[in-house]
Amino acid sequence: MNSYRKNAIIVGVLFITATVANILSDVFLGPILDPLDYLIKVSANENQVIIGALFKLIMAVACAGIAIWLYPVLKKQNEALALGYVGARLIEGVLYIVAVIGLLSLLTLSQEFVKAGAPDASHFQALGTLLLAASDWAFMLGITVFGLGALMLYYLLYQSKLIPRWLSVWGLIGAPLMLAGGLLGMFGSLTETSVLGTFIFLPIAVNEMVLAVWLIVKGFNPSAIAPESAKADIK
Repeated sequence: MNSYRKNAIIVGVLFITATVANILSDVFLGPILDPLDYLIKVSANENQVIIGALFKLIMAVACAGIAIWLYPVLKKQNEALALGYVGARLIEGVLYIVAVIGLLSLLTLSQEFVKAGAPDASHFQALGTLLLAASDWAFMLGITVFGLGALMLYYLLYQSKLIPRWLSVWGLIGAPLMLAGGLLGMFGSLTETSVLGTFIFLPIAVNEMVLAVWLIVKGFNPSAIAPESAKADIK
């Protein structure tokens, strides 16, 4: 019987990788992207910006990988929703990459700003504001798409009983909060580091870590996979 043990372990590791990469990216980029003097700070901390952007890229790849490795398991429950989840996470990953491109473009602009000096400050400031806004929009759109994908994922997990239902219900509560957080972020009403942002994003973040550990240690519920495996063996 195929229990998809390898898939479960890889997905668990990817969940942890995506979360850790996102946290480390915020640690590196957070102090630099302060609204005051960010053009000077970005240029002065080039390596820090590049490392932070690299962690964002790692997160983007991990997000796509999660869906790809889950697809063989989820398609046995509902192929349309499983494909929808893969599509959502791929779009999410692309949006994170767009956000990274915006950050790296901001780095180039910052370096040119320092070289040019004060006379052209307003011109560089306008371009910098545009690039920073584009990066923020892409990231918040990614969070919104993540929320939609998470709803599909946890609905499938709840229906299939591939994991304990209490864990799926937890995800079904956290996913709409994440979706709302992404929408609020797009309208400038929320940031990840604000008190409200922490309240909204924390439930699904903790849930994913619990899910990751569960998948690595326990894997998927064999009884939820057994009927499909049995049919395959008969054919």
